[in-house]
Amino acid sequence: MKVANASMYDGVTALSEAGALAAGATRRKQLLVSRAVHPEAREALRTMARGLNLDIAEIGFANGVTDLDALREAITDDTAAVLVQSPNFFGAIEDLAAIEPIVHGAKALFVVSANPMALGLLETPGKLGADICVGDAQPLGISQSLGGPTCGFFAVAEPLMRRMPGRIVGQTTDIDGKRGFVLTLQAREQHIRREKATSNICSNQALLALCASIYLSTMGKQGLIDAANLNLQKAHYAAGELAKRGFALPFGAPFFNEFVVKLPAGVSVQATNLKLLEAGFLGGYDLGIAYPELSGHMLVAVTEKRTRQEIDSFAAKLEEVAV
Repeated sequence: MKVANASMYDGVTALSEAGALAAGATRRKQLLVSRAVHPEAREALRTMARGLNLDIAEIGFANGVTDLDALREAITDDTAAVLVQSPNFFGAIEDLAAIEPIVHGAKALFVVSANPMALGLLETPGKLGADICVGDAQPLGISQSLGGPTCGFFAVAEPLMRRMPGRIVGQTTDIDGKRGFVLTLQAREQHIRREKATSNICSNQALLALCASIYLSTMGKQGLIDAANLNLQKAHYAAGELAKRGFALPFGAPFFNEFVVKLPAGVSVQATNLKLLEAGFLGGYDLGIAYPELSGHMLVAVTEKRTRQEIDSFAAKLEEVAV
């Protein structure tokens, strides 16, 4: 992407701001969001949309990724943007190259929420046609801290640069010719006339952005690739071990470090997770909470921090308690 900043509260508010930017830039009133986007992000998007009198329509999923046929049917001349997440909430990797022509064919904007760790391996959204790319910097060395605080990043193509929320810093020289940095573009209402503002995001996430910058500087390009590859390999190893034990993996789409597991018929995810917790394991997210049609399914995440022994022990314990 041409320009990026990190002034958002988190990845969720960054996605909402992307929807608001798209509506303002296109002067259209409808946002299409995939149901494979994080449920809490979709809730925040709807909250934002109410204040701006925007319409939100959700696109279903098939095999764990956005249903392209449903997207083609839903997109209209009033669609400001299509918002997808990749890897999505199910951990599956969206086919951004297939989505892009559908979006731009309707002269809408293409918004992608990305896991920055996954971009160590995957092609960047910008090269696949995204107009706006957002996400959460938490995977980049930021502590989970019981849910926050964290840092949202926001990147755009050049035509949208002056509509970005948050701050843009430019390089210059001072009166003595020394290198310096200044706030170049400021779209917040605190800095410019209120009627000219494009956003009221008021946070400065500099400390968390600094944490992410230090992590990236320490890891380097190859280190990020290696960490991403560990996520990928360990998650696929875990999925393979669970499949060997008879657990169904209902989605066949490629995945990064999260995947969906179907428990045996009649087995409660909540009860299973309690048994896992007693054994020292944090179980998978109960997908039936946000997706009634996926009752009895859990979302499992495996990162670079997990060892083979931990993965094997988890798979064995899940087989034992999911009865």
